[in-house]
Amino acid sequence: MSTDTWLAEESNRPLNSRQQVVVRPGRKRKPMTAPNSQKGKSSSRKRVLITVLMVLVVLGILVTAGYFITQLINSKYFFCSWSVKFIPLDKACDGMADCSGGEDELTCVTNMTVNTTFPVRLVSKQSILQIYSAGTGWRSVCSEDWTQQHTEKACQQLGYTYKPVSSTISVRNLSSSLKTGPFSGVRVAAETTPIYQTVIDRQVCNSGSVISLTCSDCGERGRSDRIVGGVDASIEEWPWQVSLQQNGQHTCGGSLVSPRWVVTAAHCFSGSKKELSRWQVVSGRTYMGTMGGSYVDRIILNGHYNAARNDYDLAMMRLTKPITVGNSRRPVCLPPNNLGLKSGDTMTVTGWGYQEEKGKVSPVLQKATLPLIDSDQCSSLTVYGSSITPRMLCAGYLKGKVDACQGDSGGPLVYLSEQWQLVGVVSWGIGCGREGKPGVYCNVDDMLNWIHTVLEKNP
Repeated sequence: MSTDTWLAEESNRPLNSRQQVVVRPGRKRKPMTAPNSQKGKSSSRKRVLITVLMVLVVLGILVTAGYFITQLINSKYFFCSWSVKFIPLDKACDGMADCSGGEDELTCVTNMTVNTTFPVRLVSKQSILQIYSAGTGWRSVCSEDWTQQHTEKACQQLGYTYKPVSSTISVRNLSSSLKTGPFSGVRVAAETTPIYQTVIDRQVCNSGSVISLTCSDCGERGRSDRIVGGVDASIEEWPWQVSLQQNGQHTCGGSLVSPRWVVTAAHCFSGSKKELSRWQVVSGRTYMGTMGGSYVDRIILNGHYNAARNDYDLAMMRLTKPITVGNSRRPVCLPPNNLGLKSGDTMTVTGWGYQEEKGKVSPVLQKATLPLIDSDQCSSLTVYGSSITPRMLCAGYLKGKVDACQGDSGGPLVYLSEQWQLVGVVSWGIGCGREGKPGVYCNVDDMLNWIHTVLEKNP
């Protein structure tokens, strides 16, 4: 009996009585699993990285393919968004409505013919202000009673205006054709009255001086210091130069004449190049590129443009939004009437065109210095004969070698007076740099009446 009692007492002791097991609430035993090895973790990260890279590559391929497919479609077809269908591009802007509602004829190149005389102009290298009236013709404006308000009105009517200023020039210092008048004076008028409605005829200037205007900061270059036979240039040197691109392809050059307007050649919009949404104006670039272009909401061709003769080869493009003027984007000046250029005067032509006949577009902006060629010599039988009209001027070397070429069309031919002035627009020629066949440019001086009217009628 004593033995049984002892066994019962012994059975109440836990095994391994030296370790006391204390049960604590909330504590659980960790699962009995082996820890992941470092090698396994590295392999998993590699698989994730490879998967991400593959996804990115596939997305890149799809985006690139989508871009080129879109470009290909856009180069061949016009999309009718209202009726959700495509039509051949040459049917857009052909004068016939092929989309529902005629949307293919809504955003097209237009023509504008001007049969009136723009009533305000600047003449000679001195930029003398003249006002026109049907009864008396052109008259230089005398300085008496002239105010800053008159300056602002006159410059506003002439186009691009930035901090306009006027100065006076003695009648004695005018050219012989201007010394004897006729003259006009100004009177005080309402702020909204156009400048040409504020003038009165005068036989002489009582002040002995006339008004000269500087309307903007145009024609200034930055501080940076293919044309056949040209050399590399920087856009800061020629900040008015722009690239006109259709469906992302450089087609022509052009010149900023205000923060919103570009002057170029009418022949750039021949064939299927008449739909506005296809065009962008790329500015501020030395190297040819497609990024950052400006869309256009108006392209206006001179209504007298003759494709067969390349006559009146001028057009203007209005940007949807004005550019920001800076070192690499700045308008060139329109010249005054009768600038007085003479044979041999030094000009500069710029562009990204071919660097040789039947070549390819230059990736870098090119420049070349050319002399003006006398119109009689250019229209001689040994050069271009009767093909030269008063709306054209010639510049280059009769021995050839230096010339504008394909891709330079529409670009600027500029002359430095007080400021750089746009005197010509690259138009045509036989070949590029051929002997006896210099470049032919649209004569801006002869087209100023049309240019100023377009600017005024399309604010």
